[in-house]
Amino acid sequence: MLIRGADAVFADGVKPCDIRIQNGVFLEIAPALEALEGEEVLHAEGLTAFPGLIDMHVHLRDPGFEKKETIETGTMSAVKGGFTQICCMPNTKPVIDNKVVVTYIKARAKEAGRCKVHPIGAITEGQKGENLAAIGGMKAAGAVALSEDGKSVQNTSIMANAMLYAADFGLKCLCHCEDASLVDGGVVNEGYYSTLTGLKGSIRAAEDIMIARELCLAGSLGLPVHICHVSTYSGVQLIREAKARGVAVTAETCPHYFTLTDAAIMGFDTNAKVNPPLREERDRLAVIEGLRDGTLDCIASDHAPHHADDKNVEFNYAAFGISGLETSFALSYTELVRGNGFSLPALSALMSARPASILALAGGKIEAGQPADLTLADLNEKWTVDPAEFVSKGKNTPFAGREVYGRVKYTLVDGRIVYREREDAANDR
Repeated sequence: MLIRGADAVFADGVKPCDIRIQNGVFLEIAPALEALEGEEVLHAEGLTAFPGLIDMHVHLRDPGFEKKETIETGTMSAVKGGFTQICCMPNTKPVIDNKVVVTYIKARAKEAGRCKVHPIGAITEGQKGENLAAIGGMKAAGAVALSEDGKSVQNTSIMANAMLYAADFGLKCLCHCEDASLVDGGVVNEGYYSTLTGLKGSIRAAEDIMIARELCLAGSLGLPVHICHVSTYSGVQLIREAKARGVAVTAETCPHYFTLTDAAIMGFDTNAKVNPPLREERDRLAVIEGLRDGTLDCIASDHAPHHADDKNVEFNYAAFGISGLETSFALSYTELVRGNGFSLPALSALMSARPASILALAGGKIEAGQPADLTLADLNEKWTVDPAEFVSKGKNTPFAGREVYGRVKYTLVDGRIVYREREDAANDR
């Protein structure tokens, strides 16, 4: 295939060029390439070519919660959002805590035939926080990291052992940071809007204390750690200071933490209920600055699809989470590039190169010899988020009706077009 006329995003800038793909890898990247006999030509004039987007924090719900999402619908949602690789969290049923479940997910993803799916194994058996899971077996079957996502390992000794064992197998722990005793049933950020609504709040310290613990462990053990979905200004500062001391920490945040504040709960919209909760304007701005200065390494969607029944209840009883794969890129481009002056290479690094580096995944750059994973988007197209158009089973988004820029037109995985925008969205189902 020859992709003609795109503006390609490289680490050192954006350059118009043609891109030749052969046998699933980038073969040649240069201006004005001549089409070879029999070569398919994809005309991409007016489009921007990003290295295939990578989301290292996704909930596919399969096995066990197929009412919310399946590997089939989740990967459809991913490629529509421009993602060529996704990493799925272990809070399924059964939990991803052994090689059998890892093998099942890999096989189902291969059958679906869309994006690459990398399972993340649980840190402890059944995510119960008591005994370490079968780390070696999961790694051998294809797990790329470990996490207890949805909760923290509350026992510090077990967490330290987990980091040690993970390192033995070349894996990192991806840490959901939450002191359960401090959350104590809180469903929103504790502050002005929790007071106005009467909803029970959760203080920043519940997140920050666990961030600090993981940083202390990483520093003391001399091992890497990754902090998930950072939402607080104080958490950003803790990570910034730890990096300055030489701690091997990486961290992510999500689009909802730099586009929304806890003011979104005022209408008791359960689609704005997420964990950690939406914070205040000070936090939102600190998250943006953390992305700008490299304190926060990457953007992840924390795609958490739910059935309507899980959200269409009183706020206190609603499930946490946002269906984010189909809005992550556009929200990030709109808020960071158009709204805050980030460059396209910076956005590409946050959504592709750095996730690849953190998890040692092939890809993340447009370069000869690299896997031909590519996201082609029209950055000038303005569109309105409509959850009815999501291909994910989860329609739960607080962004319904929001105008954004950046529409994904094509997604290619290993040189194969796995998503092509059509006027009739039903054709992509």
